[in-house]
Amino acid sequence: MSDRQKVVRIGGASGFWGDSSVGAPQLVASGQVDYLAFDYLAELTMSILAAARLKKPELGYATDFVTVAMKSVLEDVVAKGIRVVSNAGGVNPEGCAEALRALASQLGVQVKIATVTGDDVMPLLPTLREQQPAVAELQSGAPLPARVVTANAYLGAMPIKAALDAGAQIVVTGRCVDSAVTLGILMHDFGWTASDLDQLAGGSLAGHIIECGCQATGGLHTDWRAVPDWAHIGYPIVECEMDGSFTVTKPRGTGGLVAPQTVAEQLLYEIHDPAAYLLPDVVCDFSQVRIDAVGEQRVRVQGARGRAPTGSYKVSATYVDGFKTSAQLSIVGFDAVPKARRTGDAILERVGELLQARGLAPFSATHIEVLGAESPYGPHAHPAAAQMREAVLRLSARHPDKAALELLAREVAPAGTSWAPGTTGAGGRASVSPLIRQYAFLLDKARVVPVVTLDGAAVALPAPLPAVAGAARAAGPHEARDGGAGSVPPTAAADEMVEVPLIRLAWARSGDKGDTSNIGVIARRPEWLPLLREQLTEARVGQWLAHLVRGRVTRYEVPGIHAFNFVCEQALGGGGMASLRNDALGKGMGQILLALPLRVPSGWLADAAS
Repeated sequence: MSDRQKVVRIGGASGFWGDSSVGAPQLVASGQVDYLAFDYLAELTMSILAAARLKKPELGYATDFVTVAMKSVLEDVVAKGIRVVSNAGGVNPEGCAEALRALASQLGVQVKIATVTGDDVMPLLPTLREQQPAVAELQSGAPLPARVVTANAYLGAMPIKAALDAGAQIVVTGRCVDSAVTLGILMHDFGWTASDLDQLAGGSLAGHIIECGCQATGGLHTDWRAVPDWAHIGYPIVECEMDGSFTVTKPRGTGGLVAPQTVAEQLLYEIHDPAAYLLPDVVCDFSQVRIDAVGEQRVRVQGARGRAPTGSYKVSATYVDGFKTSAQLSIVGFDAVPKARRTGDAILERVGELLQARGLAPFSATHIEVLGAESPYGPHAHPAAAQMREAVLRLSARHPDKAALELLAREVAPAGTSWAPGTTGAGGRASVSPLIRQYAFLLDKARVVPVVTLDGAAVALPAPLPAVAGAARAAGPHEARDGGAGSVPPTAAADEMVEVPLIRLAWARSGDKGDTSNIGVIARRPEWLPLLREQLTEARVGQWLAHLVRGRVTRYEVPGIHAFNFVCEQALGGGGMASLRNDALGKGMGQILLALPLRVPSGWLADAAS
């Protein structure tokens, strides 16, 4: 088979640290994969792993990769010649590799293991604090914090390619961009170089599609009822070709759904400008990507374009900013919702007075939510939700002093005998944890030196290509790139207009990057896109989400898949572990937007039903 006809099959075996144990065994047993790609590192996972390594120097990696995933498949992986790439190394890739070697010895198999390090830039921080211009946070412009816990550059795919070229059967990395574990495989197998920009963009998109596991095969799909057999949902497989195009599928006989709409939702997940998706190896333009069904549970993706990368790595740092706690109580019976709210107010009032009496400062932030009463919907909550006869009070707070939050945690349980009838479900006392914030900044690539080691021997890396000035430039967010100009199609203009929720017209999915949320919206029919463009404006979306979003809302067009991507800044109450919200990662924001009412010709509804 020529390289032009060659197909490389990669299974996405994990979407995060904590994903199901069934992924790797399912993919290996399918006989449909040449490689397994594992993604474990969410943005705050590095700080968790750093804390683990401080307690035990041999830790600091995603232990599940060794003790669960590889323990279940290592013998079969070696026997079948399947190669594995994983970012499970966290802050200790060498420790992860040593644990894998011990497992291989225990199982009686021989395996070549490579590590990729060099992403840890903590040693550079003293110099960075002194440099001019000063380091600035990407979103806020804030200076580098004093108490940094971790600082890791998002490396690219080239070190992974080098490790595989050198003969590694398993590659363990520290922090790299999520899609790099897939792109590195494709660069190795197809021989792509740093100048094959369109192919690199296509390979990066393949990695982006499978990096969140079952989110590509029907997980979190808007039309969840259409996704069969959740218990046996198939993990994603990409069948990749030399030109950067690929087909998305899943193991035969598994549950889930691979369809253009499920893949489109994942394409837009956690990206900002789809025409300028910045990665270490390439600046990707996904705006003209096409997604087409090509068979049962098979979707073809093509049309990604690439430009030269910038000269910077993104660095994700974390720092400690005081402490936080969250506690819950259940309230049952008539008026459960107002009883819950009054309970929360009373607890905060009492503890506020106790703090003052003890000479402690007030809470730096508090947040009361009543789960079950549609709290995330704010002014759009259904009136009937306020009449629920079972509700959960969720009370959260921040404070620079741990003792203040421990006092709050002690004062939650007394509500069970003091105030609202039907109070129950206090459980154990809420714990107090460090409040970890994220801090992202750019760092010149020349200051970061990736290191590849194969079973103790150094592997040489090629010199990087020089960055191209202006590589990240792209069409502006408001430019319509499909030439569509109208609003309502002329044939429907005379129809009676009716109001429907957005969910009748589109699919949507939301995700997070720090304190920014993005919501991808895909028209259910291409001909509906002009009306969505007219009514689903930045101003309208910003107004609908104003109770959650404090910053700017920017709309980007993705005409290849008849979609928009809305990027909402200052949207998550600080984001991640810094947020006091129940939905700290904005997973529900897409659902809230889908309730937005739009006016459409009545004939559309009849057409959609036919």
